[in-house]
Amino acid sequence: MSSGTSIAVVGGGVIGLSIAWRAAAAGHPVTLFDPEPGRGASWVAGGMLAPVTEAWPGEEASLELGSDSLRRWPSFARQLTSDAFDPGLSMAGTVVAAADSADATQLGLLADYLRSLGREVETVIGRQLRARVPGLSSSLRSGLVVPGDLAVDNRKLLDALRMACERHHVDFRPEAARQLSGSSVSTDTARLSFDAVVLAAGARSALLHPELSDAIRPLKGEIVRLRARRGSLPPPRVTVRASAEGRPIYLVPRDSGELVIGATQYEGGFDESVKAGGVRELLDYAEQVFPSVAEYELVEVQAGLRSASSDNLPLIGPLGDGVIVASGHYRNGLLLAPITADAVLAVVAGDGLPGYAREANPGRMAGREAMSRE
Repeated sequence: MSSGTSIAVVGGGVIGLSIAWRAAAAGHPVTLFDPEPGRGASWVAGGMLAPVTEAWPGEEASLELGSDSLRRWPSFARQLTSDAFDPGLSMAGTVVAAADSADATQLGLLADYLRSLGREVETVIGRQLRARVPGLSSSLRSGLVVPGDLAVDNRKLLDALRMACERHHVDFRPEAARQLSGSSVSTDTARLSFDAVVLAAGARSALLHPELSDAIRPLKGEIVRLRARRGSLPPPRVTVRASAEGRPIYLVPRDSGELVIGATQYEGGFDESVKAGGVRELLDYAEQVFPSVAEYELVEVQAGLRSASSDNLPLIGPLGDGVIVASGHYRNGLLLAPITADAVLAVVAGDGLPGYAREANPGRMAGREAMSRE
């Protein structure tokens, strides 16, 4: 399809907004359906762009897709700055800490795996880690330094994407989509026709298309936002990921002086309430890693719904009726926004799903379901 192809984007999180912006900037008339664009799970995210520290044996396809998208991020951020404003991309890097001997063993396995793939990681003992990141607990056993894993201010990013969309005349429709096909979107009041329909509604994508009902599920995650008080130690200057008693936790600093701590994970359907136990868990583990958080001001607690697939890879590409899906990004929606937008635009242009996104083809789910029935 050429420039001028009309596109409907259903969903206004980081994926939907990125697709809408890039499509509108390329000259396509774009209509975006979402009652609250720029909110949802993307608003609750930590902002890590971390394919290396998210890696684990058996998930090489996720690592490659994430690494490819990370390489696109500096250009993506520059273009967004030109069209709106700086989304707060941080190049400070990431450290990963282990709280006890069991955590240190797991960290060692991750380091060996990453080195076997040629990834840049540096192993340090606890004292060296604390020298790099003042304020970390003296009880931490060891750590990894991963300079290539970055971070972004998720809320600045969402606001910048929305402004860029508005600059390129994206038509924001507050109606919720009820039914989709490859050429139409139906709401409670109208049925509108388009040349292409993109489904990027996160976990709720499963409710809007039958092919996704068993392919995507919601996973609730809670985050806590804190702010350093007068006299307390300032937040770390880099993203700190850690394993405390076998449970993953992250601390992501913001230029505003806030610190984002996350994230819990529950199989809880579409419940977005915050559990007191989840908040207690986050604060307890964060204090084990960076004790000064106990003195910080509590600014916000919130929950969001990640969209998870069965193999932790997103679903990007056409479904059987022509709807283009861009969902199932799990913990990596912000990281994968550039590569997802590029892949969707290639499909809209009639070029098919690019090779770099072939592992994310939604057709793989139909194959797995067929195998499970045999």
